[in-house]
Amino acid sequence: MADWRTRPINDPVRLGSYPTSDVIFLLKDLSEVNLEKSLDARERAIQSGTHYSEMLPEEKQPTAAYLELYQETLKQSAEKVALAVGITAELILHRKGPGTVLVSLARAGTPVGILIKRYVEDIHQHVLPHYSISIIRGKGIDENALFYILQKHPGAKLQFVDGWTGKGAIRNVLTEACQKLDQEHGIKLDDELAVLADPGHCTDMFGTREDFLIPSACLNSTVSGLMSRTVLREDLIGPYDFHGSKFYQDWLDQDLSNHFIAEITPFFGGIVEQAERGANEFLANPPEVTWKGLHDIQAIQREYHIPDINLIKPGVGETTRVLLRRVPWKILVDRLDNPNIRHIRLLAEARDVPVEVYPGLTYSCCGIIKSVKGDAE
Repeated sequence: MADWRTRPINDPVRLGSYPTSDVIFLLKDLSEVNLEKSLDARERAIQSGTHYSEMLPEEKQPTAAYLELYQETLKQSAEKVALAVGITAELILHRKGPGTVLVSLARAGTPVGILIKRYVEDIHQHVLPHYSISIIRGKGIDENALFYILQKHPGAKLQFVDGWTGKGAIRNVLTEACQKLDQEHGIKLDDELAVLADPGHCTDMFGTREDFLIPSACLNSTVSGLMSRTVLREDLIGPYDFHGSKFYQDWLDQDLSNHFIAEITPFFGGIVEQAERGANEFLANPPEVTWKGLHDIQAIQREYHIPDINLIKPGVGETTRVLLRRVPWKILVDRLDNPNIRHIRLLAEARDVPVEVYPGLTYSCCGIIKSVKGDAE
């Protein structure tokens, strides 16, 4: 097998609406390829065996009422998000040091990686390189992207970053990918995933375990650098290519990606002491990784006779995604007056999806996808 150090990987192209000083997307530009399918057609295809990464959902601009809710949520939670960023960043610096390379998992990880990078620069004056790469359940991580990073930063410690945890599926994909890289290439990477919120209890690097709304979960590409979900299809992605994505440049006028970052970063100065205390507390008393959330989901699967666990999407972020780009069956919530789910109730009402109270839920809510027949994203 050829040495990964000399693998001829294609250089990245400029993508996304973020400045390159914030993030470099290691993704192949598929902007000119027609990949979108309607929600119903995509759902049928996924549940009939087509892998979700081979097509994209049609992305629509949010309504005025929904955007207003997003802006309101952002104002209310900006300081809370900043604190979660600060705690996570302090943990990363303590464990990995100032030579760390941030590797965010596209898409939800990208704005979080940028916020962590900005915090470390603003508070500690360390400039951490930050790349955003693709990881796909059922297919693995983009190895070419990792080879590229390791070629550019020999000997550096990599820190994988995502937005939040649900069932922990991506954490498992990351662990398997790191084991594969070690076995096949002798590359040893830390599979610990840093997230802002870990309601699934499946990592020990997080800002909080509260299942609260990270505002970037409210929107699709317009808060993720105008980038689509990542795509992996043999006819589009060659052996030396990165996984693919579309850059929706036509939506630059509606883009809120940099606005989201700008709303959070001013709070960093005021939360430093609290962030350091929070990180030190976690370091002194490491939180348990119990996978408690997954056990909840398994119970829901049994109770509702759901054929595939992947039809259950736990947590505020994942439930939001179900309502934005899947065909939902019902939404389970811990309680109706939970302030973290106001936008969930708004979306559910707009799509005529029933909302049911499920007492004792680890998460604020769970979205259940309507079963057509088979596997799901």
